[in-house]
Amino acid sequence: MNDSKVILVTGASSGFGALTVRALAERGHTVYAGMRALDTRNARAAADLAAHADEHKVDLRAVELDVTRQDSADAAVARVVDEQGRLDVLVHNAGHMVLGPAEAFTPEQLADVYDTNVLGTQRVNRAALPQLRRQGQGHLVWIGSSSTRGGTPPFLAPYFAAKAAMDALAVSYAAELIRFGIDTSIVVPGAFTSGTSHFAHAGTPADTDRAAEYDTRYKTLMADVNERLAGLMPPDADVSEVADAVVRTVELPHGKRPFRVHVDPSQDGSEVVSAVADRIRVEFFRRVGLEDLLMPAASL
Repeated sequence: MNDSKVILVTGASSGFGALTVRALAERGHTVYAGMRALDTRNARAAADLAAHADEHKVDLRAVELDVTRQDSADAAVARVVDEQGRLDVLVHNAGHMVLGPAEAFTPEQLADVYDTNVLGTQRVNRAALPQLRRQGQGHLVWIGSSSTRGGTPPFLAPYFAAKAAMDALAVSYAAELIRFGIDTSIVVPGAFTSGTSHFAHAGTPADTDRAAEYDTRYKTLMADVNERLAGLMPPDADVSEVADAVVRTVELPHGKRPFRVHVDPSQDGSEVVSAVADRIRVEFFRRVGLEDLLMPAASL
């Protein structure tokens, strides 16, 4: 393709992130796959990425990026800009899931979930946005969750709460960045139960005694959540649809990119609720005379 972009994706060692960086690179974009612990924990993921780049002859590079550290976010963005002279697209994908009774998680555990899923986006934004604002163009893509407004099964509360906070942050950023020529898109996946490592790597409560008390009333329900969600998925559901949605959104021209894109084969209702919420936001902005914040800056 002719309009090649420089793209940084966080949390690219597995799941949606790993699929997305490969899909973007295969479309001819220069893609930096952010992941932490390149030399240890994610050495295998980095090696697989390099092998994929070599096999498919694409520009796909692993970059050290721990979203829980500002210095790491700063260094990752600096490397991209030093090597490419620009950064066109930032994809906020890094996230961590936990599974268990909400009460059994310590406040510190909730803080850790927020640190990755919410504060991590703020650290990377603070590293990247000065460059995007100087350029007068850019695109933030936030990988959300249908749990923000759709069906919310129990025992995933800290993760759901963090994703809702991230969504609220993305919505506010959209209006604050549009006059700099920076677009915002929120890609909303449903509960894909295969093709990602979300459930397999989910954290568990530190307070095991309290967690055990819930077993007396809910028995195996907590362990069955993944299976119940899987039962909603049509047999042809493919997690790569999320990566494809990111690719389509990124490749649209400025001002034509959708604000929100749902990829939810289970149809948990998030798309319906989000449509109402986003419409009310538009109507409110018009009532208070801020409709220009809903339009691409180039069209003003």
